[in-house]
Amino acid sequence: MRPKVMIRMGDLDRSVVLNSVLRCKDKWGGFSVGQALVVENLKKSYGKFEALHGISFEVAPGEIFALIGPNGAGKTTALRIVATILQPTSGTAHVYGMDVQKDAARIREIISYLPEEAGAYKNLTGLGYLSFMAELFASDAAVQREFVQRASDITGLGERLRDKIGTYSKGMMRKLLLSRAVMTRPKLAIIDEPTSGLDVVAAIDIRQLIRRTTAEGMAVLLSSHNMLEVEYLSDRVAIIDKGTIHDVGTPQGLKDKYGKANLEEVFVQVVKQ
Repeated sequence: MRPKVMIRMGDLDRSVVLNSVLRCKDKWGGFSVGQALVVENLKKSYGKFEALHGISFEVAPGEIFALIGPNGAGKTTALRIVATILQPTSGTAHVYGMDVQKDAARIREIISYLPEEAGAYKNLTGLGYLSFMAELFASDAAVQREFVQRASDITGLGERLRDKIGTYSKGMMRKLLLSRAVMTRPKLAIIDEPTSGLDVVAAIDIRQLIRRTTAEGMAVLLSSHNMLEVEYLSDRVAIIDKGTIHDVGTPQGLKDKYGKANLEEVFVQVVKQ
């Protein structure tokens, strides 16, 4: 049975928690925990076009790590490789010590992936959709019920879960999809543009939802072109542009390093150097 790691984020500085988690050993599934994700010199080419130019970064268990950059920077390509959907041209990516090319099937058992363009069956109710997805992930009825209950609690949609998805706003839809992505308690959640197209209130709800789910030790790798949002949400960020990572650090650390007020200003300075 997978162990639960309950962390009260109000009691400990988040950086202390992450450093403590890194020193722990998790024997669930026989996987040795050092880093949740290690990407080394990852390259991806489409014909003569090189989408990724040898990027490297690491993500710790319980950490929210963001790739930030404009559209076309290579963020989605990197996420799809980690999610075992795309094959890299060269380089490596390891999820809890497992290679994304050699151990793809095993990795899929402990990760979840939510693409930006994800959707759901609009003729189903929210509960119907969650039940359908739970049946795909578990054969045991009790486990299925646990997944559905967890997802229902995470969404915060209450009685609206009994309504058809076709009546949902975009924010409600994103909450439903995100809850589906984390209801199985993945060790690594991969989320592409989590609040794309949402209004301010819905975006704040999604950010808070992501924060809450990491309290149990789940790592999150996300991408966004909204740098001000990422500044609030992420523990560390990697600035990526045209397939190259230019710098990695905490939002505050990067602002201090470049003497800027926000990550947007940092990004502009970094890519112009």
